[in-house]
Amino acid sequence: MIKALIFDLDNTLLRSDKSLSAYSRGVLGKCRERGLRVFAASARPERTIREFGVFEEFEALVTLNGARVVLPGRVLLNSIPAKTGEIIVSRLLGIPGAVVSAEMSGGIFASVPIPEWNAVAWGSFPALPEGELYKILVSGIDKTDAQAAVTEDTYFTAIEGGKLYQFMSRAAAKWHGIQELLSAFGLTPEEAAYFGDDWDDLEPVRACGLGVAMANAIPEVKAVADVIAGHCDEDGAARFVEEKIL
Repeated sequence: MIKALIFDLDNTLLRSDKSLSAYSRGVLGKCRERGLRVFAASARPERTIREFGVFEEFEALVTLNGARVVLPGRVLLNSIPAKTGEIIVSRLLGIPGAVVSAEMSGGIFASVPIPEWNAVAWGSFPALPEGELYKILVSGIDKTDAQAAVTEDTYFTAIEGGKLYQFMSRAAAKWHGIQELLSAFGLTPEEAAYFGDDWDDLEPVRACGLGVAMANAIPEVKAVADVIAGHCDEDGAARFVEEKIL
């Protein structure tokens, strides 16, 4: 029996314009009323989830692809050691045209101004600001460059169609964070339904009791899903929940 719902945010529960419709909010409210646990699992940091006005919809969240698992009253960290981060940043800055940013506990810091991210220009790289380092992001490189920069205790993935690469601690995988979250609530993966659309959703879609791919998901996610819901811009995740789970 499904006891928990876990939603990816971008292009899954949220529409492509990053909004959560009134209809979807209403369905989440019905879920909570009926005793279903409602969680989110996203690559985004908490600050942008709050900016979208959806943070309070969830009892707990996996953020930053598992680098921070936000539970009631406590936070689990799977951050990158500072020394490792400085090695990666140093390697990346040696690549002509690379634009590097570091997602830290104090915000996001970049090698050049990035206004759309509200990133602080940080002129002291490869030295990092004080605080926890959750992920390193870089544009202007290719996969070979990224492979050359990765360390034994980190991994990297391509996002935004290969325009951007992110480096994370090996402990900071979305599925690992989801396992930590479920364990904290005394739940098993078999008791959870997971909704997703992209590469980092593959494992949770495959491993949860009910794996749901969005109609707009990449083919690889659809291939491992139990079922396919409607498009994110048609509130497909919420409609599936109301029609098939509630």
